[in-house]
Amino acid sequence: MQKRSRSVNQSYRKSVGCASAMMSLTKEMEASLGLELATKRQEHSDLNAAIDTLTRADVADRMLLQRLKKRKLALKDRIVQLENILLPDIIA
Repeated sequence: MQKRSRSVNQSYRKSVGCASAMMSLTKEMEASLGLELATKRQEHSDLNAAIDTLTRADVADRMLLQRLKKRKLALKDRIVQLENILLPDIIA
C-alpha cells in the first residue's frame, strides 16, 4: 500500500502543486490519502503503547526506545502532512 500512496501523493503534488492546495482532490486520491492517514494514526498509537510498555517494564534498551521514538515522530510528521492535504485551513 505504501507504493500506491506515495505515487498518489507525488501525482497530487505534481498536478496541484504546494501553492494551490485549495484545489479539490479526486475521490480516489482522497480515499487513498484517508486510508494512509488512518493507517499512520494506528501505527502511531501502537508505537506509543509499545514505548509506554517498554518504559514501564524497565527492560528496554535505550537505543531501541530511541529508534521507536524517532519512528513515532516521523509518523506524526506524516500525519500532519496528510491532515493538511485532506483538511486544509480555509481562511474566511
